[in-house]
Amino acid sequence: MNIVDKVIAAVTPLESEAERREARSKARAATTPGGWLEMVLDHHLQIESAFVAVRSADTAATRRSAQKRLATVLTGHSIAEESVLYPAMALSGEKGQAEMAYVEQSETKVQMAALDNLDPLSQDYLDKLEHIRRAVAHHVFEEEGSRFLELQSKSDSATKSKLTQRYREEFERYCAGAT
Repeated sequence: MNIVDKVIAAVTPLESEAERREARSKARAATTPGGWLEMVLDHHLQIESAFVAVRSADTAATRRSAQKRLATVLTGHSIAEESVLYPAMALSGEKGQAEMAYVEQSETKVQMAALDNLDPLSQDYLDKLEHIRRAVAHHVFEEEGSRFLELQSKSDSATKSKLTQRYREEFERYCAGAT
């Protein structure tokens, strides 16, 4: 983690675990079975599990393999959000929130690429991984706590159906057989 990352992390406290649980609970309550929001929440859980798998891997090879799986699910999830949900947010009057979400995901991709340049068994690697995990956790909190609840509440049933179909298509196009 570079000095700027350390300063930002120090002055920007993350939301608490209780706040994250509350946001997820509210988001779960807003889902419909098989709908886009339910899929998003399930992918968030997959991403969280993938971070744990990378951190807990005990050899360079298993850590790189777990990192590859994390990168796959992160990328598939972000492609689906960036292609379907963020445009829907922008079109529903949440353009600033959509733009912020794009920026956050772009930065995550850059940071994930930076992991490839680090020894997977080094402390620098673990520090970078934790920096990414924290950024993703905050991004997830924003989506589950407000961004996607707004989109869900502003969407009629036809729009929800379209978002569900398109989100599934985009995620599966990238992740078919990988998750």
